[in-house]
Amino acid sequence: MSKPNLPLEGGCRCGQVRLKISAPPILTMACHCTGCQKMSSSAFSLSAAIPAEAFEVIEGEPVIGGLHGATRHYFCPHCKTWMFTRPEGMDWFVNLRPTMLDDTSWYSPFVETFTSEKLSFAETGAAHSYETFPPMEDYEGLLQAFAERAS
Repeated sequence: MSKPNLPLEGGCRCGQVRLKISAPPILTMACHCTGCQKMSSSAFSLSAAIPAEAFEVIEGEPVIGGLHGATRHYFCPHCKTWMFTRPEGMDWFVNLRPTMLDDTSWYSPFVETFTSEKLSFAETGAAHSYETFPPMEDYEGLLQAFAERAS
């Protein structure tokens, strides 16, 4: 994975909601869970965990869709593009769909989750795979390994 040329901007499919990141991700992922398959209409969803203070919506007002509870998925109100997620209890980062960014040339998933639900043909090239979510004790090592690989 190469480093992103920051800051990076991006937006939804119709362009009514635009966003900007000013720091690199702390982790990149692909999720194979059936919920992500349905939300993305694909074999898996991609995400980049961006520090919350380095993420901002610069144009438009995203709306909540998908999950409406403590974990919230944000969409463009016009084209309905799934743009980012704010996970429950983890307000220190935003889970951005990296394909929203204008430049995705730097992106590749480092971790893949919910391989227990993946479609048989779906391959991501991720360095680390988990049947569900990684156990909490794995995250420190994953973040460190990702930071080392990205530097």
